[in-house]
Amino acid sequence: MATDGNEMGINTRLAHSGNNPHDYFGFVNPPIVHASTVLYPNASVMAARSQKYTYGTRGTPTTDALAHAIDALEGSAGTIIVPSGLAAVTVPLLAFLSAGDHILIVDSVYHPTRNFADTMLKRLGVEVEYYDPHAGAGIASLIKPNTKVVFTESPASNTFEVQDVPAIAKAAHETGAIVMMDNTWATPLYFRPLDHGVDISIHAATKYPAGHSDVLLGTVSANANCWKQLCETFYTMGCCAGPDDVYQVLRGLRTMGVRLDHHQKSALSIATWLEGQPGVARVLHPALPSHPDHAVWKRDFSGSSGIFSIVLKGGGQRQQHAFLDALKIFGLGYSWGGYESLAVPVFLGDRTVAKGPYDGPLIRLQIGLENVEDLKADILRGLEAAAAA
Repeated sequence: MATDGNEMGINTRLAHSGNNPHDYFGFVNPPIVHASTVLYPNASVMAARSQKYTYGTRGTPTTDALAHAIDALEGSAGTIIVPSGLAAVTVPLLAFLSAGDHILIVDSVYHPTRNFADTMLKRLGVEVEYYDPHAGAGIASLIKPNTKVVFTESPASNTFEVQDVPAIAKAAHETGAIVMMDNTWATPLYFRPLDHGVDISIHAATKYPAGHSDVLLGTVSANANCWKQLCETFYTMGCCAGPDDVYQVLRGLRTMGVRLDHHQKSALSIATWLEGQPGVARVLHPALPSHPDHAVWKRDFSGSSGIFSIVLKGGGQRQQHAFLDALKIFGLGYSWGGYESLAVPVFLGDRTVAKGPYDGPLIRLQIGLENVEDLKADILRGLEAAAAA
């Protein structure tokens, strides 16, 4: 079916959104269209560009299928598809910022976003300022006459603070600023940013939508007020994704609900268990009642994904590395959202506001699709090694 009603269950919507099989002779998957040149029937149509597809960079049936599926999940006016999660951050920032503008970015943001802001945006004459993830409505005191964008990410990268997104959006909109949110952690299944006042929702589709650690892709979805400007910038930059990657993400989307449910259950089981383990000072998972932002998470989110962090009880880098080196199932690798469990050391040295304090070194865990008991045994190996280091 071509459109989806919100009254249907999420797995039904994931299975059927984005394309109508009867548009393609009944085949349930859309064609993978490899396109650059598109032919026109005559000169007048070519001059007016009055046909649906005009050139490969401006959309194909393959990209439309994924974009329409994402729109159905986000409740957005339109979605662009770009080659990576980082591109999904940079394109909208370039679309809505100019020299002399001011941007507020949450201090716990994904590091590549910070790096882009501190290098490219500053070089282009944009004033960059970071704010505390718990600012909430208080962010109003940081907004300047030239503040054009407030950039949020909730829960926070690596430390998982939950922002009061509706309060931030309300304060931003009162001064005409737009709000962007990196919602990769929750996906639109567990949090719909546009329903909470956000103007532009950003996802690294590399993660849960793709789901198999083999594709790079990003999506950016906008409300009606921001869609035209976002789309025009996307066309101007020519930052389009390849059709095979787009198709792989659309394919992954069909099973995302089932996979996310498994990630969620396994991660919560392990996070709860970790709270009682010697050697663990804190578990940073917003769905745990012990998390300081649990009430905000429970108010706004309908679920949690498979990534969280732990704080070791004392020590430093030696203990952190000993934990990581002892793991046999968890891989040491960046990204997340795939089928395999991963662990990485957390670095907070780039932050200016949200630095802690924490009782010991941090480790971020991505809980994959493996058996929970096997993962617990692997984590115990890490904790024992850290204690002995």
